[in-house]
Amino acid sequence: MVEEFGTLVIGAGQSGLAVGYHLAGRGQSFVILDAQPRVGDSWRRRYDSLTLYTPAKYDSLPGMPFPAAPYTFPTGRELADYLESYAAEFALPVRGGVGVDRVTREGNGWTVTTGATSYRAANVVVATGGEQLPSTPAFARELDPGIRQLHSDRYHNPSQLLPCGVLVVGAGHSGADLALEVAQAGHTTWLCGRDTGHVPFDIESRSARPAIRVLWFLATHALTVRTPLGRKLQRHVRNHGCPLLRVKNEHFEAAGVQRVHARMAGVRDGLPLLEDGRVLDVSNVIWCTGFRPDFSWIEPSVTGPDGWPVQDRGVATGVPGLYFAGLLFQYSFTSMLVGGAGRDAAYIAAHIARRTPVLERSGGARGLTR
Repeated sequence: MVEEFGTLVIGAGQSGLAVGYHLAGRGQSFVILDAQPRVGDSWRRRYDSLTLYTPAKYDSLPGMPFPAAPYTFPTGRELADYLESYAAEFALPVRGGVGVDRVTREGNGWTVTTGATSYRAANVVVATGGEQLPSTPAFARELDPGIRQLHSDRYHNPSQLLPCGVLVVGAGHSGADLALEVAQAGHTTWLCGRDTGHVPFDIESRSARPAIRVLWFLATHALTVRTPLGRKLQRHVRNHGCPLLRVKNEHFEAAGVQRVHARMAGVRDGLPLLEDGRVLDVSNVIWCTGFRPDFSWIEPSVTGPDGWPVQDRGVATGVPGLYFAGLLFQYSFTSMLVGGAGRDAAYIAAHIARRTPVLERSGGARGLTR
């Protein structure tokens, strides 16, 4: 049997749930599929010490404030529990443990295949984010097999590491966090990668609160794809990352992290080789080299030369009924943050409502439209 819905949302993270909230408010028939068995599991799978870079004041989804003091910084697990509570509070129709294999345009609707099960929908919202596949350089396989390699996607805490030295490759947010953590756990630690800069204040201090309010306003209203500065920043964020928000150079010095601005260039005699010619004798390498987008499972192809979907505020260009939510800098800088998910979701839900008749919540998709 093929189930039919007005809209099928893929992904029950903050973006998918926010889309669900707004679709429900407009009386649309929809279902949310997620590969994880439990809402919030994508956050529970991340490293144990993860703390958000935005205070709770800016970590709410529409209709439900984050249950914490406004200027405290939630952990990843607290966010996971919030998302689970959110889905329950609004009785959002989430089906967990359902991985999507393929999304195919057929006629004037979409077929979504999940193993042996298929769904039909007038609209599909891809809310899987834009960075699905862990990225490591090809030369990683040349490292000595005795060196333990972990991508940040699989790192949880220092107990996973072998004794002695650790090289953290990639100096973005995850790299900075993990380098500090493993150094404080007693490992000799190197952090290599170019300097992305950092904000000139302590984001968790009381004095930083006015600056955070200003930055949030700018990130929401000025740093968008509608402004020259926003478009320039979008390219930078997608290709080079963001300035560090919490960690600064003095934190590396205090923890004993050996900060190396040369990148890892390859492997020599089974050991990491840096651009400056140094070879590091380490027992562990943690790859904080990011992720890459993969939308090859969607037909027809929707990506541009840069690998990102061609879309405008989440509406796929030239592909009716296809939408995206939660992409890096999808519309504004806040699109990739929890607190920015609601605005993008409202826009997408409104667009869906204009092209799709209001459907009975318990019924199928009557009259798939172009």
